[in-house]
Amino acid sequence: MIQRVNANLVKEIEKFGKGTWNECFHCGNCTATCPLTEQGSLFPRKPYRAMQMGLKTTLAQSTEPWLCYYCGDCSQSCPRDANPGETMMILRRYLTTVYDWTGISKLIYKSKAMELIAIFIIAIITAVLYLHYTIAPSNVAGSLIGKDGGVLINSMANSEIIHVGDWIMAGILAFLLITNVFNMWYKIILSDKSVKVPFGQYFLQVFSVVTNFLTQKRFNKCDGPKYYWFIHLFLMLSYVMLFTMIVFFLAWFQTDTVYDWWHPQRLLGYIATIGLFVGVIYFINNRLKKMKENSKYSHYTDWTFLVLLLLTTTTGILMHFFRIYGMVAATYFTYLIHLMVLVPMLVIEVPFSKWSHLAYRPVAVYFAKVKNAATKK
Repeated sequence: MIQRVNANLVKEIEKFGKGTWNECFHCGNCTATCPLTEQGSLFPRKPYRAMQMGLKTTLAQSTEPWLCYYCGDCSQSCPRDANPGETMMILRRYLTTVYDWTGISKLIYKSKAMELIAIFIIAIITAVLYLHYTIAPSNVAGSLIGKDGGVLINSMANSEIIHVGDWIMAGILAFLLITNVFNMWYKIILSDKSVKVPFGQYFLQVFSVVTNFLTQKRFNKCDGPKYYWFIHLFLMLSYVMLFTMIVFFLAWFQTDTVYDWWHPQRLLGYIATIGLFVGVIYFINNRLKKMKENSKYSHYTDWTFLVLLLLTTTTGILMHFFRIYGMVAATYFTYLIHLMVLVPMLVIEVPFSKWSHLAYRPVAVYFAKVKNAATKK
């Protein structure tokens, strides 16, 4: 395939993180070191070369940056300190903007101010809607304490109204993420004229999306301690669990009844909260101490994601305990703060930033399998 060389490609990618890619002279040591590289998917070397040569189309067709789980072995073994592991992370940010047809992710990744402004605006809109559709404790006649001593939260913030908002938000996020994934398919497969994928091949590999999403099993192949894979998986599944309960089962999750701690409604919430706390604290500690190769370099969006997730988890568990111990005003205002953090995090992170990687990575593994299978035929 003939394509025009983009001489400014490296400069464009530098806006998503500072790399030392000019030091790379393609010795192949990183590819030889990586436990995940395989025939047909030679990384980090393959996307590295496309970037250096200004092959923008080839880079957009690449799945290799998503197949990397950043164990850091390649960076540690690089004789030129070109840091290929961090480069794969930078390329994942860049490719996120390539798939995003709205251009919003590009604004967020290139400007810290734009990300903070977006968070602030969404938080204010959330607060206005919350104050409009809920009833402040001072405006409710009678007691807001139930027979079991807990706050009657649905008398202040009706779960049906909140649920409608959940569904509207989830629908918008799903539309944005699905259309971005469709654009990803167009960039990776349809625009690549060197390979023609039979329609049936898509069905043969489709289960890889589910298995890689739920198990992160390729991550487990990386060298190093397995607890890192477990913490990463625990954090991801905890987030998915809470998101599912809030969006699809809010009437069951937000209830006026105070169940025993072993009831599934509380137990699942506690397990997910532990997963979020353990994961967030672990990754914040790593980035502060910079002891691991994959934590030495932090983009501002990495910190935004961790801070928002920590605040969401903290306010969520505080609201829960305020509710079950009958603290009416604390429950109401903590719920407000919780939503002012949670909604911006979901609206920004899911389709445009860090959480979008949860979708792009397993889909990229799927596309890589589909293309490799089609190439062998």
